[in-house]
Amino acid sequence: MDEWSFHSSIIFTMNIQELESRLGAGKPVLVDFWAPWCAPCRMTKPILQKLGDEFAGKVEFLPVNADDSKEILQHFNIYGIPTVIAFRNGEEVARVTGAQNESRYRSVFDSLAQGKEIRLTMTVFDRLLRLGAGSFLAWIGFTNGNWLLLGAGVVLAFLGVYDRCPIWNALTRKFQGR
Repeated sequence: MDEWSFHSSIIFTMNIQELESRLGAGKPVLVDFWAPWCAPCRMTKPILQKLGDEFAGKVEFLPVNADDSKEILQHFNIYGIPTVIAFRNGEEVARVTGAQNESRYRSVFDSLAQGKEIRLTMTVFDRLLRLGAGSFLAWIGFTNGNWLLLGAGVVLAFLGVYDRCPIWNALTRKFQGR
């Protein structure tokens, strides 16, 4: 059995079968995997609790203490926290790992509540940081003849624009079966 705590501070026990039955119960579900010792989790917890309360009745919000839920973590392949997974009709529709700002979490809650596809885009800062750092690494690699550094820089720069690349989007849709 695994211990779960809800945003309303109610604590109860749930196993993987009970969780899966809640995921397929009809209402969209957002599961937050966190731990009390995790600093990024402590930053995002108030945001997620606020949004959980705001979207109550439309989206079920389930905070899961990762320390007490090893079986569930393994089942959903959770390797880092905080991780938020959005489910619709028992199917995972989005996964966000790492601390995010309120607007990104709000877009997940809002898309779930409205039944829309969840699209998480990068912030301008993240995009520019990846493009700048990747370009710098590629330039250093090119000028020093270090092909490994050049390749790493190109990959990092691509990570700044991949979500806007039509070829990448077509390939990922094909592999996802859409």
